[in-house]
Amino acid sequence: MTARERRLGPAGRAETFHFHFDGREIPARPGETVGAARLAADIRFLRRAEDGGPRGLFCGIGVCWECRCVIDGRPNTRACTIEAKPGMTVRRQEGLA
Repeated sequence: MTARERRLGPAGRAETFHFHFDGREIPARPGETVGAARLAADIRFLRRAEDGGPRGLFCGIGVCWECRCVIDGRPNTRACTIEAKPGMTVRRQEGLA
């Protein structure tokens, strides 16, 4: 059973929409953050740090800034604090942007 199947339940029936992450369509549910939807889609690597190392969702509450990415053209946006919206464009952030 995948993370998405566990989240949606056995029937997999939940109202969903999609946003774009690095050119890929990511399903999300109303009220879900960008960070949570990416984790549910098995995307762990969210950005590259200044030293080139991969980073991902860490605290999930907006304190650590490890999940920062570019959302609808705005760099340094924390994926764990932004609610996913239909059609939004998200991309990985390289360094401090």
